[in-house]
Amino acid sequence: MINEGDTPKNTSLPTDGDGTFSISSYAGKTLVLFFYPKDDTPGCTTEATEFSAKQEEFRALGAVIVGVSPDPVKKHDKFKAKHGLTVTLASDEDHQLLNEFGVWVEKSMYGKKYMGVERSTFVIDASGKVEKVWRKVKVKGHVDAVLEHLQNDR
Repeated sequence: MINEGDTPKNTSLPTDGDGTFSISSYAGKTLVLFFYPKDDTPGCTTEATEFSAKQEEFRALGAVIVGVSPDPVKKHDKFKAKHGLTVTLASDEDHQLLNEFGVWVEKSMYGKKYMGVERSTFVIDASGKVEKVWRKVKVKGHVDAVLEHLQNDR
């Protein structure tokens, strides 16, 4: 599990638009890495839409935003097109990064247990160290809290 002060491994993942994501490719920049359960569901759509809407504010602070879910790249492409998303979406179908960050967890709904993504956000500083962690994120107000951290709490 990755915590504040840790340096994550440099895992490489495919992204929407036939791209590739790796933490090292953002060296020298602040990386806002948000993990979300599933494309095109209400909470995930709201979160991705809000990050996209504030992307320029994050950029002005030297931050880049990348979302990660276990959905395949094709699904990410459709999700982005349907909702006009501008943030990069990485696909972690093998749960490599999800496991490393400790966000692939046992969940429970209506008494049934299953494995899924715990909505979480990590700010990784320009040197590659985790600066701030939000786990078990509630979508409402979260994007503003991340932006506020970058503006004030560093």
